[in-house]
Amino acid sequence: MTRRRIILACGTAVAAAVAVAAQPAAAKPAPTASVRLLSLNDFHGNLEPPTGSSGTAVDETGASVPAGGAAYVAAHLKRLANRDTLTVAQGDMIGASPLISAAYHDEPSVEFLGRVGVTASAAGNHEFDEGHQELRRIQHGGCHPVDGCSPAGRWKGASFDYLAANVLKEKGGTPILKPWTIRKINGVRVGFIGVVTKTTPTIVSADGIKGLTFDDEVAAANRAAKELKRRGVRSMVLLVHEGDQTPAGQRPDACGVVPGAGTRIARDADPEIDMVLAGHTHQQYVCSVTDPAGRPRLYSSGSSFGRVITQVDFAVDRRTGDVVRSSLKGDNHVVTRDVPADPATERFVQTWKDRVAEIANKPVGSITADLTRAPSPAGETALGDVIADAQLASMKGHGAQVALMNPGGVRADLVHRASGSEGDGVVTYGEAFAVQPFNNVMGVVTLTGAQLDALLEQQWTGSGEKILQPSSTLRFTIDRSRPVGDRVSGIAVDGTAVDPAASYKVATNNFLLGGGDGFTTFTEGADQVLGPIDLDAFVAHLGANSPIAPPALDRISGR
Repeated sequence: MTRRRIILACGTAVAAAVAVAAQPAAAKPAPTASVRLLSLNDFHGNLEPPTGSSGTAVDETGASVPAGGAAYVAAHLKRLANRDTLTVAQGDMIGASPLISAAYHDEPSVEFLGRVGVTASAAGNHEFDEGHQELRRIQHGGCHPVDGCSPAGRWKGASFDYLAANVLKEKGGTPILKPWTIRKINGVRVGFIGVVTKTTPTIVSADGIKGLTFDDEVAAANRAAKELKRRGVRSMVLLVHEGDQTPAGQRPDACGVVPGAGTRIARDADPEIDMVLAGHTHQQYVCSVTDPAGRPRLYSSGSSFGRVITQVDFAVDRRTGDVVRSSLKGDNHVVTRDVPADPATERFVQTWKDRVAEIANKPVGSITADLTRAPSPAGETALGDVIADAQLASMKGHGAQVALMNPGGVRADLVHRASGSEGDGVVTYGEAFAVQPFNNVMGVVTLTGAQLDALLEQQWTGSGEKILQPSSTLRFTIDRSRPVGDRVSGIAVDGTAVDPAASYKVATNNFLLGGGDGFTTFTEGADQVLGPIDLDAFVAHLGANSPIAPPALDRISGR
């Protein structure tokens, strides 16, 4: 080569080298991936904004503000979501629902949850209200076996996964639903495990869960965590339908829980589980607990009825796939109604409201004043008494002498003031349904006087008290200063003292007949006969006895 060519070649090489050096190095991926979870719990089909005390929440300032409603849930979820967001739930999203949802077996609510992006939910105890076969229909699709298809047509099934790691078939011990599921977000994998409170058999109808075992929540969660780890998933979230109580008026991001079943699960679950999102108790809290490996673990719950959305932000180590625990941050957001409602959800809710209006607005009776769940010092309520009277009347033809109603099954007050155009004092079918939404079946069993006494002593358990509401034919006295098991005296039926050896026909719903709420003495009853749906009994009583005045609260005496 000539000297000129050599110089040009060298110059070209140098220029190329400079050009390469001048180009920026390829950007390396960040060592961690950010993930955001948004979660709901205990929605209970509240598509319309809930009313009364159920329609307010304590906000960050300590003020009680209007909250909830599907259109506002959707609006807040959109405001809180980013591109790295997953939305999940902790159970009781359906069941004990207002008529707008329950009239169609909660298909409207499940569709709404899919519309707002829920990708996985723990099953709650109320998901079993109509039995495990119905829950599987809700998951997989098909029309209701009795009522057929809703006005929307054939049900396609939930667009999200219901998870129930601890609900097992008695034969084989396999879960009836998925125990866990995996989602990929921002380039990392996150595993979700779902469990429901192991007390479910005591709070749902026994017939609906026949053939199932509800395993310990921690044991089931640990099995699922082990399986997720085997599949290479190290970021894990436990969705648990169980929780703890908090002081009244607690702000959304406070902890302040009274350690109980929820705390036990949050502390004892496999240390591979990075956070525990809870529900069941309808409380709001954001806590940190110590896992079995000594590391902090987030533990939170978001109220109920769509009044709070829980936001959890965290980082995932891209190399190990595990959550960076120090990055975990929880924040409960009140679903206020001071933002524009989501228009598409408003139209969706209105569609179902229009569909159910003819049923809901039908007058079924009248009252002279409010019938409420406010208890007397002894624990008796006006509305509970009226329901018990209705249940007694419905089973009189089967020999019933007394009736007893569980207080937890009375879900709303009957208010004298008109809620619409029906007029003051008028009770509509929708209002009656709100009081008795479970569609339990009435029944009557024979108990001895001694068994009736034992049954009434079961009003106090390790988790508090549940005062059974009596029909007008039953009187008894309670004394809370005496030991549990010896607090009831003076039991009388139709004014006559109960004979321990005599037999009495006692009416109640099938939830209690199956030993629900810990009233196991009912399962010892003889000669069981079933009757109408409890709501039908209530509606019939309203129609036959209107106007109904609040009864005197003198059926239970004592303190």
